[in-house]
Amino acid sequence: MYKILITDKLAHEGIDLLNRIEGVEPVVKTGIGAEELTEIIGDYDGLIIRSGTKVTADVLAKPGKLKGIARAGVGVDNIDIAEATRKGILVMNTPGGNTLSAAEHTMALMLAMSRNVVGACTTLKAGAWDRKKYIGNQLNNKILGVIGLGRIGMAVVKMGLGFNMRILGYDPFAVPKEAEELGLEITDDLERIYREADYISVHVPRNEQTLNMISTEQFKMMKPTVRIVNCARGGIINEDDLYDALKVGTIAGAALDVFTKEPPENTRFADLDNCLVTPHLGASTAEAQIEVAVEAAQILADAIKGGPIKNALNAPSIGAKAPPIVGQYSELARRIGSVMSTITTGHVKGIQVQYRGAIADVSVAMVTASFSIGLLQKHFDLPVNIVNVGVLAKERGISIDETKNTEAQDVASSFMATVVTDKVSRTIRGTVFGGNLLRIIEIDGFNVEVTPAGTMLVIFNDDKPGVIGCVGTVCGKHGINISTMGVGQKAQEHKAILAVSLDKEPGAEAVKELQSLEFVNEIYVCKLD
Repeated sequence: MYKILITDKLAHEGIDLLNRIEGVEPVVKTGIGAEELTEIIGDYDGLIIRSGTKVTADVLAKPGKLKGIARAGVGVDNIDIAEATRKGILVMNTPGGNTLSAAEHTMALMLAMSRNVVGACTTLKAGAWDRKKYIGNQLNNKILGVIGLGRIGMAVVKMGLGFNMRILGYDPFAVPKEAEELGLEITDDLERIYREADYISVHVPRNEQTLNMISTEQFKMMKPTVRIVNCARGGIINEDDLYDALKVGTIAGAALDVFTKEPPENTRFADLDNCLVTPHLGASTAEAQIEVAVEAAQILADAIKGGPIKNALNAPSIGAKAPPIVGQYSELARRIGSVMSTITTGHVKGIQVQYRGAIADVSVAMVTASFSIGLLQKHFDLPVNIVNVGVLAKERGISIDETKNTEAQDVASSFMATVVTDKVSRTIRGTVFGGNLLRIIEIDGFNVEVTPAGTMLVIFNDDKPGVIGCVGTVCGKHGINISTMGVGQKAQEHKAILAVSLDKEPGAEAVKELQSLEFVNEIYVCKLD
């Protein structure tokens, strides 16, 4: 009998499903503390949680027979996935269950702001009858700027079209084919959304690129009548700057369902009539709760019984039967994908990978998948791995053309990737020396040799004397040590590249100082570990 522990409130439909599955016994223990969970978790084959239970490294210290953890929902910040992976425990989530609920909540907040629903309701209940004060605005024919065209973003697009809104869409990485079929207008200029939209809704993951992406500078670009909604992740909109913009009337309104810290410690938005706040209700509908409960129960039961694995967030290691070269090139490809995702701007139009020499003699599916993982990871707020990368890529309309040639070129074996967007075309080639030395040996036709590890700095610059010295001086000034360095030239074009691996990430001040060097054309900081 497989025993599954449920420690957070779960819709009874999920529990009923487990009771119907032969050989599975659900055990509900809600509200237990970390100490008790640590003591008993090893007695169970599976664990189903929501956001309340924290599965830390301490909780997983003695996992016993635990085989899998299912999160009934999307976010897995409350699970130490790295520790679970080390202990061989599968971690899964239910990313599709709350899509419509989150999109509907976005529209509900948009409508509530436009029609002054909260204020009108409150004053009427207090005995007032003030129709003039609460004259609202229609959504019809207004421009809705949607930032992020993943599952939820696209659901909001469809709902906005149902209100006869004009949609202006932006995605930092790739645009789903469905977006073009629906006829929304796609822009690669994010500032255009800030300038033209009447409503703005954000649906991007929170990461280094999106943290505080909308702040004072962006609010100043917007129409004074704009209204902005965040049902994605707290911190994408700078809360301090938003408060100031609302207070002085730089923008007309805002609605927040998510916050940098939850629950928020500062309740200042309560002072503003032009700001609506809800306590992370995006997925809080009866239908969504049932859907994620049923899905979590099914995928966990399937997994622990040895059936198909779905929505896994941590992938198994490369099988022992795979040749060592596959593991070596998989890691190289993942790192090349990470560098590529940093130095490549615009919407992806095409991707090609090429294998030359010895690596072309073996199955390279794992290598190509690893490259995809590196390329996609920063564009998603859930871990991308060998299990889910194909699905995530397909959702964004991304496919990879693969070629193999057993004839070596320059080195015994190599992996090369080319990504073409609507703005640039980038190519990176790499190899593995001696079985374990990962090297990038070419970037955009520049011959270089640099180790893709730690933090890499890639600088496209004018071909002038003194470049290495100036860059080294700035790094030294900020206590940054250069581990490996590659320099490439295109003498006829008077262009060059400097690619270096560093012992630590350069701070904003150091990057700004490097950007100000007169020979620098483009500079990228690539974090690989």
